[in-house]
Amino acid sequence: MSEPVLSLKSAAVFQKENMILNEVSLEVKKGEFVYLIGKTGSGKSSLMKTLYADLPLREGHGRIVGFNLKTLQEKDIPFLRRKLGIVFQDFKLLPDRNVNKNLLFVLKATGWKDPASMDAKIEEVLQKVGMKTKGFKFPHELSGGEQQRVAIARALLNDPELILADEPTGNLDPQTSVEVMKVLQEINKSGRTIVMATHDYALILKYPSKTLKCDGSKVFEVIQKAV
Repeated sequence: MSEPVLSLKSAAVFQKENMILNEVSLEVKKGEFVYLIGKTGSGKSSLMKTLYADLPLREGHGRIVGFNLKTLQEKDIPFLRRKLGIVFQDFKLLPDRNVNKNLLFVLKATGWKDPASMDAKIEEVLQKVGMKTKGFKFPHELSGGEQQRVAIARALLNDPELILADEPTGNLDPQTSVEVMKVLQEINKSGRTIVMATHDYALILKYPSKTLKCDGSKVFEVIQKAV
C-alpha cells in the first residue's frame, strides 16, 4: 500500500486562539478526488489553509505530500507548496502581465532557469486546460471561467502531487462552473489527486465522489445516497 498523499490524525485547526475544528482524522490516497463541504464558517477554508501551511498545525498529527505539518519549519513552506497545486476562488492572477508571463513568474520563483523548458511547460499546462491560444491575453481580457482555467494551469506547473482547490467555482455561474469542473475531472483522470472545498451541491450531484463534511467542529465522511 502506498502512503496516503494526505493524512491527519486527531488534528485541531485554529484561527488565532479560536479552535475551529477538533479531532480531525482523515486520509486521502493518491489519485482520489475528494470534496470538502460545509456551511460558511464551518472551517473548510481554515482546514485548507492548514494543509498548505498558511495556518500552523498545533495539535495532533498531519502529513501532506511527505511533509510533517506539525514540525514544518517556516523555511520549508515554499518547498511544500511546490509539491502542491493551490487554486483559489478569486484566481489571484497578476493583472499587470499576460497569461504566459503570469505562469513564467511562478516558474522563475520556483527555481526554473532554462527558457526553452519554461516555454514548453507553459504551453503544456495551457493546453491541458484548453487555454493554449490565450497566452497573450491579460487577465482583464478573460472571462471568469477562463481566468480560473489559467489559475488551474498555474497550479499544474510544478507537477504537484496534490491539488488543493478552495471554492474554485465560487465566483462562477453554473454553466462556467461545470466547464471548470470538467477540467478538474480530466486532471484527476490523468492521475492527480484533488481535494476541493465547495458549497456547490449541484456539482457534487453531477460529479459524485468521496465527500468530507465540516460541521460542528468535526470532519466526517458523507455517504452519498444514490438518486
